[in-house]
Amino acid sequence: MHPILLDFGFFSIKTYGFLIAIGFMAGIFIATREAKRLNVDPQIILDIAVYIIIGAIVGARLFFVATRFSYYKDNPLDVFKIWEGGLVFYGGFILALIVCVWVIKSKGLKLWQTFDIFAPALAIGVFWGRLGCFFAGCCFGKACNLPWAVTFSDSQSLAVLNIPLHPTQLYSVMGALFTFIIIYSLRKIKSFDGQLAMIWVFMYSGLRSIIEFYRGDFRGAIIFGQFPVTQVIAFLFAFSSMVIFIVLKTKSSKKV
Repeated sequence: MHPILLDFGFFSIKTYGFLIAIGFMAGIFIATREAKRLNVDPQIILDIAVYIIIGAIVGARLFFVATRFSYYKDNPLDVFKIWEGGLVFYGGFILALIVCVWVIKSKGLKLWQTFDIFAPALAIGVFWGRLGCFFAGCCFGKACNLPWAVTFSDSQSLAVLNIPLHPTQLYSVMGALFTFIIIYSLRKIKSFDGQLAMIWVFMYSGLRSIIEFYRGDFRGAIIFGQFPVTQVIAFLFAFSSMVIFIVLKTKSSKKV
């Protein structure tokens, strides 16, 4: 839609990268503020956030490159051009989760409480990230003739040009904002640690699995002849979050 935010001739600032940066900063602000409320050292949360950001970027990029390996094996230097778009959320989430668990354990924090601290931060981060996708044109939708269809015309956009498309990025933006409002509203009245984190995983993955039906971009291998791998992962995450939610709630009830 508007992939270049500022163009100085000798270099330019991509809208995608700029909004991703805002998302990270907004997430860190919310997470450290929530940590203070819970009497958790915000500096430790900041340290964890830095590790999460690195893990998320590396994992998201590696997953994206893996789905387009035939291109990147012939253009290896393009692997590092993340400012042009090309980050797969689940790749980043999985690696960031592994790194996060390791750092939390090494810092001696409570695992599920820490996950809850980051839940609203993740929601607001996705909001800004998907807004970045919209401006870059990545994660675009299928062709449609709906009143709210969007048409990309900028030659540097990653979307299919000059055809009305489902604004799947904006569907995700609205979903992320709704998720953030829900989680942020529940943070003071939750009944057990891990509750907010699992609500976030379920809402993100559930909405993602639905939005995937309207996506028009390439998302890797097709499973069962119909579902892209990212949609299958979304289903699995949504189901797993429900199971973990029930287990954590049951354990909490027994303790009480």
